[in-house]
Amino acid sequence: MSSKKLMEHQAFHTRIHSPEVKPAEKWLGYLLGPAGALLLNAVLATYLNVYYTDVLKLTTVWGGAFLVFFPIVSKIIDAITNVVMGYAIDRTRTREGKARPWLLLSAPLLTVTGILLFTVPDASETVQVVWVMVSYNLFYSFAYTIFNMSHNLMVPLSTRDTTQRGGLSVFNQITTIMMSGILVALVFPMVIMPAIGVDGGKWIALMSVLSILALPLTLLEYYFTKERVTEETQAAGEERIPFGRQLKAIFTDKYMLIIYGYFLIYTFGSSIKNMSLVYFCNYVLGTYNDGITQTLVSVIGGIPMGIGIFAVWPLAKKFGKRNVTLAGFVLYAAGGLVCWIFPTSMTMMLVGQFIKNIGGLPCAYVFMALFADVLDHLEWKTGFRSDGIAMSVYNIIAVAMVGICQGIFNGLLAGAGYIAPEIINGTTTAVVQSQAVKNVITFGFVGLEVFTGVILAVLLIFLSVEKDIGKKQAQIKERRELR
Repeated sequence: MSSKKLMEHQAFHTRIHSPEVKPAEKWLGYLLGPAGALLLNAVLATYLNVYYTDVLKLTTVWGGAFLVFFPIVSKIIDAITNVVMGYAIDRTRTREGKARPWLLLSAPLLTVTGILLFTVPDASETVQVVWVMVSYNLFYSFAYTIFNMSHNLMVPLSTRDTTQRGGLSVFNQITTIMMSGILVALVFPMVIMPAIGVDGGKWIALMSVLSILALPLTLLEYYFTKERVTEETQAAGEERIPFGRQLKAIFTDKYMLIIYGYFLIYTFGSSIKNMSLVYFCNYVLGTYNDGITQTLVSVIGGIPMGIGIFAVWPLAKKFGKRNVTLAGFVLYAAGGLVCWIFPTSMTMMLVGQFIKNIGGLPCAYVFMALFADVLDHLEWKTGFRSDGIAMSVYNIIAVAMVGICQGIFNGLLAGAGYIAPEIINGTTTAVVQSQAVKNVITFGFVGLEVFTGVILAVLLIFLSVEKDIGKKQAQIKERRELR
Protein backbone atom coordinates (compact mmCIF):
# COMPACT_ATOMS: atom_id res chain seq x y z
CA MET A 1 0.00 0.00 0.00
CA SER A 2 1.35 3.45 -1.00
CA SER A 3 1.86 6.14 1.62
CA LYS A 4 -0.81 8.30 -0.01
CA LYS A 5 -3.35 5.47 0.09
CA LEU A 6 -2.40 4.77 3.68
CA MET A 7 -3.13 8.39 4.61
CA GLU A 8 -6.58 8.07 3.08
CA HIS A 9 -7.46 5.32 5.56
CA GLN A 10 -10.25 6.26 7.96
CA ALA A 11 -7.96 5.77 10.96
CA PHE A 12 -5.92 8.80 9.97
CA HIS A 13 -8.78 11.22 9.31
CA THR A 14 -8.78 14.48 11.26
CA ARG A 15 -11.20 15.08 14.10
CA ILE A 16 -11.58 18.73 13.04
CA HIS A 17 -13.99 19.64 10.22
CA SER A 18 -15.12 23.17 11.04
CA PRO A 19 -14.08 26.05 8.72
CA GLU A 20 -13.59 28.13 11.88
CA VAL A 21 -11.12 27.48 14.67
CA LYS A 22 -13.02 25.88 17.56
CA PRO A 23 -12.04 25.31 21.23
CA ALA A 24 -11.08 21.64 20.72
CA GLU A 25 -8.56 22.66 18.09
CA LYS A 26 -7.04 25.33 20.34
CA TRP A 27 -6.87 23.28 23.53
CA LEU A 28 -6.04 19.83 22.18
CA GLY A 29 -4.28 20.58 18.91
CA TYR A 30 -2.25 23.66 19.80
CA LEU A 31 -1.96 23.64 23.59
CA LEU A 32 -1.80 20.01 24.75
CA GLY A 33 -0.75 18.20 21.58
CA PRO A 34 2.75 19.69 21.12
CA ALA A 35 3.53 19.47 24.85
CA GLY A 36 5.36 16.14 24.76
CA ALA A 37 7.76 16.97 21.93
CA LEU A 38 8.34 20.52 23.18
CA LEU A 39 9.05 19.29 26.72
CA LEU A 40 11.55 16.76 25.39
CA ASN A 41 13.24 19.42 23.28
CA ALA A 42 13.28 21.95 26.14
CA VAL A 43 15.01 19.45 28.43
CA LEU A 44 17.53 18.62 25.73
CA ALA A 45 18.20 22.30 24.99
CA THR A 46 19.10 22.92 28.62
CA TYR A 47 20.54 19.61 29.81
CA LEU A 48 21.85 17.51 26.90
CA ASN A 49 25.13 19.39 26.93
CA VAL A 50 25.30 18.91 30.71
CA TYR A 51 24.86 15.16 30.13
CA TYR A 52 27.72 15.20 27.61
CA THR A 53 30.10 17.28 29.74
CA ASP A 54 29.30 16.06 33.26
CA VAL A 55 27.94 12.50 32.94
CA LEU A 56 29.78 11.16 29.88
CA LYS A 57 32.73 13.57 30.41
CA LEU A 58 33.25 14.04 26.70
CA THR A 59 35.19 17.26 27.35
CA THR A 60 38.32 15.11 27.41
CA VAL A 61 37.76 13.45 24.01
CA TRP A 62 40.32 14.61 21.44
CA GLY A 63 41.57 17.20 23.90
CA GLY A 64 38.09 18.74 24.17
CA ALA A 65 37.75 19.15 20.39
CA PHE A 66 34.97 16.56 20.00
CA LEU A 67 32.27 18.59 21.77
CA VAL A 68 33.32 21.62 19.76
CA PHE A 69 33.25 20.17 16.26
CA PHE A 70 30.72 17.34 16.32
CA PRO A 71 27.62 19.54 16.92
CA ILE A 72 28.76 21.95 14.19
CA VAL A 73 29.44 19.18 11.67
CA SER A 74 26.12 17.56 12.55
CA LYS A 75 24.32 20.70 11.41
CA ILE A 76 25.54 20.15 7.86
CA ILE A 77 23.42 17.00 7.89
CA ASP A 78 20.59 19.01 9.47
CA ALA A 79 20.73 21.55 6.68
CA ILE A 80 20.42 18.83 4.05
CA THR A 81 17.54 17.04 5.77
CA ASN A 82 15.68 20.31 6.31
CA VAL A 83 15.84 21.19 2.63
CA VAL A 84 14.70 17.67 1.71
CA MET A 85 11.92 17.89 4.27
CA GLY A 86 10.74 21.26 2.97
CA TYR A 87 10.65 19.91 -0.56
CA ALA A 88 8.76 16.83 0.62
CA ILE A 89 6.14 18.89 2.48
CA ASP A 90 5.50 21.14 -0.51
CA ARG A 91 4.96 18.07 -2.73
CA THR A 92 2.75 16.21 -0.27
CA ARG A 93 -0.89 16.02 -1.41
CA THR A 94 -3.31 14.23 0.91
CA ARG A 95 -6.79 14.75 2.28
CA GLU A 96 -5.16 15.51 5.64
CA GLY A 97 -2.97 18.28 4.27
CA LYS A 98 0.70 18.57 3.42
CA ALA A 99 2.31 19.13 6.84
CA ARG A 100 0.05 17.17 9.21
CA PRO A 101 0.88 13.72 7.78
CA TRP A 102 4.48 14.32 8.76
CA LEU A 103 3.40 15.04 12.34
CA LEU A 104 1.96 11.53 12.39
CA LEU A 105 5.28 10.07 11.25
CA SER A 106 7.30 12.07 13.76
CA ALA A 107 5.43 10.73 16.82
CA PRO A 108 7.13 7.29 17.08
CA LEU A 109 10.43 8.62 15.76
CA LEU A 110 10.71 11.15 18.58
CA THR A 111 10.23 8.41 21.16
CA VAL A 112 12.78 5.99 19.74
CA THR A 113 15.52 8.52 18.98
CA GLY A 114 14.98 10.41 22.24
CA ILE A 115 15.73 7.22 24.19
CA LEU A 116 18.77 6.44 22.02
CA LEU A 117 20.33 9.82 22.90
CA PHE A 118 20.86 8.70 26.49
CA THR A 119 21.36 4.95 26.26
CA VAL A 120 25.06 5.39 25.51
CA PRO A 121 26.75 2.03 26.28
CA ASP A 122 29.35 1.73 29.01
CA ALA A 123 32.05 0.87 26.51
CA SER A 124 35.22 2.26 25.02
CA GLU A 125 35.55 5.95 24.23
CA THR A 126 35.36 5.20 20.51
CA VAL A 127 32.06 3.33 20.85
CA GLN A 128 30.59 6.13 22.95
CA VAL A 129 31.65 8.78 20.46
CA VAL A 130 30.09 6.88 17.55
CA TRP A 131 26.88 6.30 19.53
CA VAL A 132 26.63 10.00 20.44
CA MET A 133 27.18 11.10 16.84
CA VAL A 134 24.64 8.66 15.40
CA SER A 135 21.94 9.17 18.05
CA TYR A 136 22.34 12.96 17.98
CA ASN A 137 21.82 13.08 14.24
CA LEU A 138 18.95 10.60 14.28
CA PHE A 139 17.12 12.82 16.74
CA TYR A 140 17.93 16.32 15.49
CA SER A 141 18.49 15.73 11.77
CA PHE A 142 15.67 13.25 11.32
CA ALA A 143 12.98 12.89 14.01
CA TYR A 144 12.85 16.41 15.42
CA THR A 145 13.30 17.98 12.00
CA ILE A 146 10.16 16.19 10.77
CA PHE A 147 8.19 17.22 13.86
CA ASN A 148 9.43 20.79 14.08
CA MET A 149 8.84 21.70 10.46
CA SER A 150 5.34 20.26 10.32
CA HIS A 151 4.46 21.64 13.78
CA ASN A 152 5.66 25.17 12.96
CA LEU A 153 3.65 25.21 9.73
CA MET A 154 0.37 24.51 11.50
CA VAL A 155 -0.28 28.14 12.52
CA PRO A 156 0.36 29.63 9.03
CA LEU A 157 -1.65 26.84 7.37
CA SER A 158 -4.50 26.72 9.88
CA THR A 159 -6.38 29.84 8.73
CA ARG A 160 -5.95 33.19 6.97
CA ASP A 161 -7.92 34.99 9.66
CA THR A 162 -5.29 37.13 11.43
CA THR A 163 -7.20 37.19 14.74
CA GLN A 164 -7.63 33.42 14.85
CA ARG A 165 -4.01 33.00 13.73
CA GLY A 166 -2.88 35.22 16.59
CA GLY A 167 -4.92 33.19 19.06
CA LEU A 168 -3.40 29.91 17.85
CA SER A 169 0.08 31.44 18.00
CA VAL A 170 -0.54 32.40 21.64
CA PHE A 171 -1.85 28.93 22.52
CA ASN A 172 1.17 27.39 20.84
CA GLN A 173 3.52 29.63 22.77
CA ILE A 174 1.76 28.98 26.08
CA THR A 175 2.74 25.34 25.68
CA THR A 176 6.35 26.27 24.99
CA ILE A 177 6.42 28.52 28.06
CA MET A 178 4.79 25.88 30.25
CA MET A 179 7.32 23.26 29.21
CA SER A 180 10.49 25.37 29.29
CA GLY A 181 9.48 28.09 31.74
CA ILE A 182 7.73 25.94 34.36
CA LEU A 183 8.72 22.29 34.14
CA VAL A 184 12.29 22.61 32.86
CA ALA A 185 13.09 25.90 34.58
CA LEU A 186 11.42 25.17 37.94
CA VAL A 187 10.84 21.46 38.53
CA PHE A 188 14.12 20.26 37.06
CA PRO A 189 16.56 22.41 39.06
CA MET A 190 14.61 22.16 42.29
CA VAL A 191 13.66 18.47 42.29
CA ILE A 192 15.10 16.42 39.45
CA MET A 193 18.70 17.58 39.00
CA PRO A 194 19.62 17.29 42.71
CA ALA A 195 18.13 13.78 42.65
CA ILE A 196 19.92 12.45 39.57
CA GLY A 197 23.24 14.34 39.72
CA VAL A 198 25.63 12.62 37.31
CA ASP A 199 24.13 9.12 37.70
CA GLY A 200 23.83 7.79 34.15
CA GLY A 201 21.15 5.20 34.98
CA LYS A 202 18.84 7.83 36.44
CA TRP A 203 19.33 10.03 33.38
CA ILE A 204 18.32 7.14 31.10
CA ALA A 205 15.18 6.38 33.11
CA LEU A 206 14.08 10.02 33.17
CA MET A 207 14.65 10.69 29.49
CA SER A 208 12.97 7.44 28.46
CA VAL A 209 9.80 8.52 30.26
CA LEU A 210 9.87 11.95 28.57
CA SER A 211 10.50 10.38 25.15
CA ILE A 212 7.59 7.95 25.53
CA LEU A 213 5.30 10.80 26.59
CA ALA A 214 5.91 12.53 23.25
CA LEU A 215 4.19 9.74 21.30
CA PRO A 216 0.52 10.04 22.39
CA LEU A 217 0.64 13.83 22.67
CA THR A 218 2.03 14.31 19.16
CA LEU A 219 -0.74 12.06 17.85
CA LEU A 220 -3.17 14.37 19.64
CA GLU A 221 -1.72 17.36 17.77
CA TYR A 222 -2.19 15.51 14.49
CA TYR A 223 -5.83 14.61 15.09
CA PHE A 224 -6.91 18.00 16.39
CA THR A 225 -5.41 20.40 13.85
CA LYS A 226 -6.56 21.39 10.38
CA GLU A 227 -4.87 22.91 7.30
CA ARG A 228 -7.55 25.25 5.93
CA VAL A 229 -5.09 27.23 3.78
CA THR A 230 -3.83 24.01 2.18
CA GLU A 231 -7.40 22.98 1.43
CA GLU A 232 -7.91 26.30 -0.36
CA THR A 233 -4.84 25.90 -2.54
CA GLN A 234 -5.57 22.26 -3.36
CA ALA A 235 -9.16 23.11 -4.28
CA ALA A 236 -7.89 25.85 -6.60
CA GLY A 237 -5.63 23.35 -8.35
CA GLU A 238 -2.33 24.93 -7.29
CA GLU A 239 0.51 23.90 -9.58
CA ARG A 240 3.71 22.33 -8.34
CA ILE A 241 6.38 25.01 -8.44
CA PRO A 242 9.99 24.00 -9.22
CA PHE A 243 12.34 23.99 -6.26
CA GLY A 244 14.70 26.56 -7.75
CA ARG A 245 11.88 29.00 -8.47
CA GLN A 246 10.69 28.79 -4.86
CA LEU A 247 14.19 29.36 -3.51
CA LYS A 248 14.62 32.39 -5.75
CA ALA A 249 11.29 33.82 -4.57
CA ILE A 250 12.24 33.35 -0.91
CA PHE A 251 15.76 34.78 -1.10
CA THR A 252 14.82 37.79 -3.20
CA ASP A 253 12.04 38.96 -0.89
CA LYS A 254 12.95 41.73 1.54
CA TYR A 255 10.56 40.71 4.28
CA MET A 256 11.54 37.05 4.18
CA LEU A 257 15.24 37.96 4.46
CA ILE A 258 14.49 40.25 7.40
CA ILE A 259 12.47 37.60 9.23
CA TYR A 260 15.26 35.06 8.67
CA GLY A 261 17.90 37.51 9.89
CA TYR A 262 15.75 38.29 12.90
CA PHE A 263 15.35 34.61 13.77
CA LEU A 264 19.05 33.84 13.24
CA ILE A 265 20.23 36.58 15.58
CA TYR A 266 17.60 35.81 18.21
CA THR A 267 18.31 32.07 18.12
CA PHE A 268 22.05 32.63 18.41
CA GLY A 269 21.67 34.67 21.58
CA SER A 270 18.97 32.52 23.18
CA SER A 271 20.77 29.24 22.42
CA ILE A 272 23.97 30.36 24.13
CA LYS A 273 21.89 31.65 27.04
CA ASN A 274 19.98 28.37 27.44
CA MET A 275 23.20 26.35 27.44
CA SER A 276 24.80 28.71 29.95
CA LEU A 277 21.89 28.75 32.41
CA VAL A 278 22.76 25.64 34.42
CA TYR A 279 26.46 26.48 34.51
CA PHE A 280 25.75 30.10 35.54
CA CYS A 281 23.53 29.08 38.45
CA ASN A 282 25.94 26.34 39.53
CA TYR A 283 29.21 28.28 39.39
CA VAL A 284 28.62 32.06 39.23
CA LEU A 285 25.43 33.00 41.06
CA GLY A 286 24.92 29.97 43.34
CA THR A 287 26.40 26.61 44.25
CA TYR A 288 26.25 23.30 42.38
CA ASN A 289 22.69 21.89 42.17
CA ASP A 290 21.61 23.81 45.26
CA GLY A 291 17.99 23.45 44.13
CA ILE A 292 17.10 27.11 44.65
CA THR A 293 19.28 29.45 42.55
CA GLN A 294 18.10 28.31 39.15
CA THR A 295 14.53 28.10 40.44
CA LEU A 296 14.58 31.72 41.66
CA VAL A 297 16.08 33.00 38.41
CA SER A 298 13.51 31.07 36.41
CA VAL A 299 10.50 31.99 38.58
CA ILE A 300 11.16 35.73 38.66
CA GLY A 301 12.23 35.81 35.06
CA GLY A 302 9.30 33.65 34.03
CA ILE A 303 6.51 35.62 35.74
CA PRO A 304 6.19 38.01 32.78
CA MET A 305 5.53 35.05 30.50
CA GLY A 306 2.36 34.31 32.45
CA ILE A 307 1.29 37.95 32.30
CA GLY A 308 2.00 38.05 28.61
CA ILE A 309 -0.72 35.55 27.81
CA PHE A 310 -3.29 38.25 28.53
CA ALA A 311 -1.40 41.42 27.61
CA VAL A 312 0.67 40.88 24.49
CA TRP A 313 -1.93 40.13 21.86
CA PRO A 314 -4.23 43.09 22.74
CA LEU A 315 -1.17 45.36 22.55
CA ALA A 316 -0.11 43.79 19.24
CA LYS A 317 -3.57 44.37 17.75
CA LYS A 318 -3.57 48.01 18.89
CA PHE A 319 0.01 49.03 18.08
CA GLY A 320 1.08 46.36 15.58
CA LYS A 321 2.99 43.11 16.02
CA ARG A 322 6.23 44.63 14.71
CA ASN A 323 6.03 47.72 16.91
CA VAL A 324 5.45 45.95 20.22
CA THR A 325 8.20 43.43 19.41
CA LEU A 326 10.64 46.26 18.60
CA ALA A 327 9.85 48.07 21.85
CA GLY A 328 10.20 44.77 23.67
CA PHE A 329 13.76 44.26 22.50
CA VAL A 330 14.77 47.66 23.88
CA LEU A 331 13.64 46.45 27.32
CA TYR A 332 15.26 43.08 26.59
CA ALA A 333 18.67 44.67 26.11
CA ALA A 334 18.24 46.96 29.14
CA GLY A 335 17.37 44.05 31.44
CA GLY A 336 20.30 42.04 30.12
CA LEU A 337 22.64 44.96 30.85
CA VAL A 338 21.49 45.08 34.48
CA CYS A 339 22.28 41.36 34.82
CA TRP A 340 25.67 41.74 33.17
CA ILE A 341 26.74 44.58 35.47
CA PHE A 342 25.72 42.65 38.63
CA PRO A 343 26.18 38.95 37.78
CA THR A 344 26.78 37.80 41.37
CA SER A 345 23.98 39.80 43.00
CA MET A 346 20.84 37.70 43.32
CA THR A 347 18.67 40.81 43.80
CA MET A 348 19.93 42.63 40.72
CA MET A 349 19.89 39.42 38.66
CA LEU A 350 16.22 38.91 39.48
CA VAL A 351 15.41 42.55 38.65
CA GLY A 352 17.29 42.31 35.36
CA GLN A 353 15.71 38.97 34.42
CA PHE A 354 12.25 40.37 35.14
CA ILE A 355 12.84 43.40 32.89
CA LYS A 356 14.43 41.30 30.17
CA ASN A 357 11.61 38.80 30.02
CA ILE A 358 8.97 41.52 29.88
CA GLY A 359 10.83 42.73 26.81
CA GLY A 360 10.92 39.21 25.36
CA LEU A 361 7.14 38.74 25.60
CA PRO A 362 6.19 40.02 22.13
CA CYS A 363 8.86 37.91 20.48
CA ALA A 364 7.62 34.83 22.31
CA TYR A 365 3.94 35.27 21.52
CA VAL A 366 3.65 36.96 18.12
CA PHE A 367 6.65 35.80 16.08
CA MET A 368 4.84 32.96 14.33
CA ALA A 369 1.96 35.30 13.45
CA LEU A 370 4.49 37.67 11.87
CA PHE A 371 6.04 34.78 9.96
CA ALA A 372 2.57 33.79 8.71
CA ASP A 373 2.06 37.35 7.43
CA VAL A 374 5.34 37.12 5.52
CA LEU A 375 4.26 33.80 3.95
CA ASP A 376 0.98 35.39 2.83
CA HIS A 377 2.88 38.39 1.46
CA LEU A 378 5.12 36.04 -0.52
CA GLU A 379 2.07 34.26 -1.95
CA TRP A 380 0.59 37.62 -2.96
CA LYS A 381 3.86 38.62 -4.62
CA THR A 382 4.60 35.36 -6.47
CA GLY A 383 1.19 33.76 -6.99
CA PHE A 384 2.18 30.53 -5.22
CA ARG A 385 2.85 29.32 -1.68
CA SER A 386 6.28 28.15 -0.57
CA ASP A 387 5.48 27.04 2.97
CA GLY A 388 7.63 23.93 3.04
CA ILE A 389 10.76 25.46 1.54
CA ALA A 390 10.39 28.65 3.59
CA MET A 391 9.99 26.64 6.78
CA SER A 392 12.96 24.45 5.88
CA VAL A 393 15.18 27.55 5.80
CA TYR A 394 13.66 28.66 9.10
CA ASN A 395 14.36 25.24 10.57
CA ILE A 396 17.91 25.16 9.22
CA ILE A 397 18.55 28.37 11.13
CA ALA A 398 17.01 26.91 14.29
CA VAL A 399 18.96 23.66 14.30
CA ALA A 400 22.18 25.09 12.86
CA MET A 401 22.35 27.77 15.52
CA VAL A 402 21.87 25.23 18.31
CA GLY A 403 24.75 23.12 17.00
CA ILE A 404 27.01 26.07 16.24
CA CYS A 405 26.30 27.60 19.63
CA GLN A 406 26.90 24.29 21.38
CA GLY A 407 30.27 23.99 19.68
CA ILE A 408 31.23 27.59 20.45
CA PHE A 409 30.17 27.35 24.08
CA ASN A 410 31.93 24.01 24.64
CA GLY A 411 35.06 25.36 22.98
CA LEU A 412 35.06 28.41 25.24
CA LEU A 413 34.48 26.23 28.32
CA ALA A 414 37.28 23.85 27.41
CA GLY A 415 39.62 26.72 26.52
CA ALA A 416 38.94 28.42 29.84
CA GLY A 417 39.68 25.20 31.77
CA TYR A 418 36.25 23.89 32.81
CA ILE A 419 36.38 20.91 35.24
CA ALA A 420 33.42 18.49 35.34
CA PRO A 421 31.90 17.26 38.65
CA GLU A 422 32.73 13.81 40.07
CA ILE A 423 30.83 11.22 42.12
CA ILE A 424 32.70 10.90 45.44
CA ASN A 425 31.38 8.41 48.01
CA GLY A 426 28.07 8.29 46.16
CA THR A 427 27.64 12.07 46.11
CA THR A 428 28.02 14.35 43.10
CA THR A 429 30.75 16.88 43.94
CA ALA A 430 31.74 19.90 41.88
CA VAL A 431 34.93 22.01 42.03
CA VAL A 432 35.17 25.80 42.17
CA GLN A 433 35.75 26.97 38.60
CA SER A 434 38.42 29.50 37.62
CA GLN A 435 37.54 33.16 36.96
CA ALA A 436 38.12 32.60 33.26
CA VAL A 437 35.45 29.88 33.23
CA LYS A 438 33.07 32.12 35.19
CA ASN A 439 33.61 34.97 32.72
CA VAL A 440 32.77 32.73 29.77
CA ILE A 441 29.62 31.48 31.48
CA THR A 442 28.53 34.99 32.51
CA PHE A 443 28.90 36.42 29.01
CA GLY A 444 27.00 33.45 27.59
CA PHE A 445 24.08 33.82 29.99
CA VAL A 446 23.64 37.61 30.31
CA GLY A 447 26.17 39.47 28.16
CA LEU A 448 25.54 38.25 24.63
CA GLU A 449 21.82 39.03 24.61
CA VAL A 450 22.49 42.71 25.35
CA PHE A 451 24.03 42.95 21.88
CA THR A 452 21.45 40.76 20.14
CA GLY A 453 18.58 42.75 21.69
CA VAL A 454 19.91 46.03 20.28
CA ILE A 455 20.53 44.51 16.84
CA LEU A 456 17.03 43.01 16.70
CA ALA A 457 15.36 46.28 17.66
CA VAL A 458 17.13 48.02 14.77
CA LEU A 459 16.36 45.20 12.31
CA LEU A 460 12.64 45.24 13.07
CA ILE A 461 12.37 48.86 11.91
CA PHE A 462 12.47 47.50 8.35
CA LEU A 463 9.80 44.77 8.83
CA SER A 464 6.60 46.58 7.78
CA VAL A 465 4.80 43.58 6.26
CA GLU A 466 1.62 43.81 8.34
CA LYS A 467 0.61 47.35 7.31
CA ASP A 468 -1.23 46.14 4.18
CA ILE A 469 -1.49 42.38 4.74
CA GLY A 470 -5.31 42.53 4.87
CA LYS A 471 -5.47 44.00 1.35
CA LYS A 472 -3.00 41.42 0.07
CA GLN A 473 -5.02 38.53 1.54
CA ALA A 474 -8.17 39.91 -0.14
CA GLN A 475 -6.36 40.06 -3.49
CA ILE A 476 -5.15 36.47 -3.04
CA LYS A 477 -8.76 35.42 -2.49
CA GLU A 478 -9.91 37.29 -5.62
CA ARG A 479 -7.25 35.57 -7.71
CA ARG A 480 -8.38 32.14 -6.53
CA GLU A 481 -12.01 32.91 -7.29
CA LEU A 482 -11.07 33.93 -10.85
CA ARG A 483 -9.28 30.64 -11.57
